[in-house]
Amino acid sequence: MNTHKNKWLIPIAFTNIYVIWGITFLAISFGLNGFPPFILSGFRFLGAGILMMGYLLVKGEKANSVVNWRKNSITGILILTGGTGLVAWGEQYVTASEAAIAIATGPFWFIAIDKKNWSYYFSDKFIPLGLIIGFVGLILFLNGSVSSSNSHTGTANASIRITAFIVLALSSVAWVLGSLYSKKNPAGHSTFMNIAQQLIVAGIASFLIAFLRNEWIGFSIVKVPLTAWFGLFFLIFFGSIIAYMSYIWLLSVKPAALVSTHTYINPIVTVIAGWIIANQTINTTQFYGLIVILSGVLLTNVTKYFKLSKRSKVKIRRAIRHVNRNSRPYQPI
Repeated sequence: MNTHKNKWLIPIAFTNIYVIWGITFLAISFGLNGFPPFILSGFRFLGAGILMMGYLLVKGEKANSVVNWRKNSITGILILTGGTGLVAWGEQYVTASEAAIAIATGPFWFIAIDKKNWSYYFSDKFIPLGLIIGFVGLILFLNGSVSSSNSHTGTANASIRITAFIVLALSSVAWVLGSLYSKKNPAGHSTFMNIAQQLIVAGIASFLIAFLRNEWIGFSIVKVPLTAWFGLFFLIFFGSIIAYMSYIWLLSVKPAALVSTHTYINPIVTVIAGWIIANQTINTTQFYGLIVILSGVLLTNVTKYFKLSKRSKVKIRRAIRHVNRNSRPYQPI
């Protein structure tokens, strides 16, 4: 696709991953009302992949390259089965808002895993400062979350909630590994065909995990409530086709760190949508943790988004110190 002639697609694609993926966390929680987590993920990915593959095959595209299937399999399993499937598992024990906030640490993992660029990252004082601030925010958020009784299944004990947050962290790592692999090892098919293959492989892998976890035992598709079906349909058509297609395309035309800015917006969208649609809330400590995490994420990436002069950097540091001295409590959403 000629990105110069289709510059108008870039803001649309960013809007898709900002808004749709924010709502996707809530759609997962609705889907979990009738589907076990990896069965939900399997139907989501395989359904979307088959729809896309069928459309492309009818148009005459080929999908017979073993090399491309291998590359897309790795990307799909890491980003989708690992990155998103684990989120569905975690949302059994935490709210959609909590899951989205935990995933907001994704850009930290980009820096931690991209070892080849460490010398560049840590030559900028903003990056280690942002990492420290983000870590403090994460601890603050987890402290508020573990002590909270607000979870997807009611009152979950502290140990299972801690496990859920650890799994969510692992999902971020898997997502970042898949994104970096996709960036450095692009498959040779069209963007749409690559996505279709990734979705199909991720769906099959999710169903295999569901089988190994005995999720099919006792599951009856006729007992799935209508709200869960609505959640699944949203995940298939919006989360896995429109938003994921936008994400993979953006990775091919924009820096990975810039594309990862969706992690700033997703938790805010999720918190607002959860409050309006599902009456989900976050407590004061979690709210402070969210603000601190997003501040840290912004600092670690600020020089990637803007070319800052030394004078601008000094002004930012002074502004941060001023805010810290004069900060007052805010009412959480």
